[in-house]
Amino acid sequence: MPSDALTLCHECDLLQRNPPLPPGGSAQCVRCGCRLHKHRPDSLNRTLALALAGIVLFAIANSFPFLSFQMQGQTTQTTLFTGVQDLTEQGKGEVAAVVFFTSILAPGLQLALLLAVLLPLRLGGRLPPGYPTLFRWFKTLVPWGMMDVFMIGILVSVVKLTDMATIVPGPALFSFVVLIFVLAAAQAALDPDIVWARVPLPPALRRRPDPSQPVLGCDVCELVVPVQQASRDRRGHVRCPRCNDRLHRRKPRSLQRTWALVIAALVLYIPANLYPVMSVTSLGRTQSDTIFSGVVFLLNHDMWPLAAIVFVASIFVPLLKLLILMFLLVSVQTGSRWRPRDRTRLYRITEAIGRWSMVDIYVVTILVALVRLGNLASIQAEAGAVFFCAVVILTMLAAMTFDPRLIWDALERDRERDRGRDRGRETARDTGVRPGVVADAGRIEPTGASA
Repeated sequence: MPSDALTLCHECDLLQRNPPLPPGGSAQCVRCGCRLHKHRPDSLNRTLALALAGIVLFAIANSFPFLSFQMQGQTTQTTLFTGVQDLTEQGKGEVAAVVFFTSILAPGLQLALLLAVLLPLRLGGRLPPGYPTLFRWFKTLVPWGMMDVFMIGILVSVVKLTDMATIVPGPALFSFVVLIFVLAAAQAALDPDIVWARVPLPPALRRRPDPSQPVLGCDVCELVVPVQQASRDRRGHVRCPRCNDRLHRRKPRSLQRTWALVIAALVLYIPANLYPVMSVTSLGRTQSDTIFSGVVFLLNHDMWPLAAIVFVASIFVPLLKLLILMFLLVSVQTGSRWRPRDRTRLYRITEAIGRWSMVDIYVVTILVALVRLGNLASIQAEAGAVFFCAVVILTMLAAMTFDPRLIWDALERDRERDRGRDRGRETARDTGVRPGVVADAGRIEPTGASA
């Protein structure tokens, strides 16, 4: 499916031509190395088949027993939703809401939205009302579906309970594991261009924009829109003519919002690591565990790979992410020109790793659901879990709020000064939108080639 003629890189704001791609090839930004487009053969049929399989697996994973806990003749069975219920009953409704959204609701909505978007394309009928909005919601939900992280939480939980009781997997667990791979494969097989190419555009936008015109790029559908042809809503906000997402040259108040989220996460990071995340009662004895004591437990049981995963995901990653974001914020505010391409890579790291910090929250959820035998054995979520959950969510939101294009603005200002301010540059400065400098998109790489 052909892509748009031009694209604005969403990480460095360079306007580039989209080259024709060979099967399995990809186009990269010539300036920052961001992948702009990837050719996915037979994308529609493959993604639709995987989405249909995912719906069936999702129904099984949420309808049958997930895990069973057997101790001294007593058995506790759980479903995926059991942990959410128990956390709510223990007064940890904030954590329960996050777990429910990231492990059940978001993956389910992704599958439902995929079917709603792809079935009209496959059947060749008329697109339903609000069609672009459905696909926009799908893209918004992708970072929040964390079934793969939940699976790591299951492994850690089983190790923690090995000495206490017997854990028996249920049919829902096997469906859940397969569903993780099916949903990941569906996301990898999906080519957004096959969706956006079917959404009708005004005749004026079907022509390639004049390179001298100031343009805006849509963050969702990647349409390059000349400012004069962008639509406005009742509040005067500029909207994308294709997906109706709000257009802006830079994310509004990106620095202020990111600083606020980073500072809040830093403040909560301290009690998240000092307070216990759960307390374990076994045969009348109660022991409280912090995140770090959980790592020590895994090491004492010679489970060093899992201990390393928990330490990196729950202690090292949140702190690293906060430090990277603070470095990027300071570098932008001081107008640094230092290695913008490398700073953009750092930003990509913060986006990719933040979700894995949810491992400990899922561990608490699974243990709370499994161990419910009164004084014989029970597990209670503690205040540390609430603080740590807040840290994970705040750091993810901070990465989403930061605009990586700000890294390149100082470089653009230098280049404009060197070239002098002609009439087009004066117009760009006055309107807040710069004319596009068109470049050829980056290398065309075969699948699996390094960026």
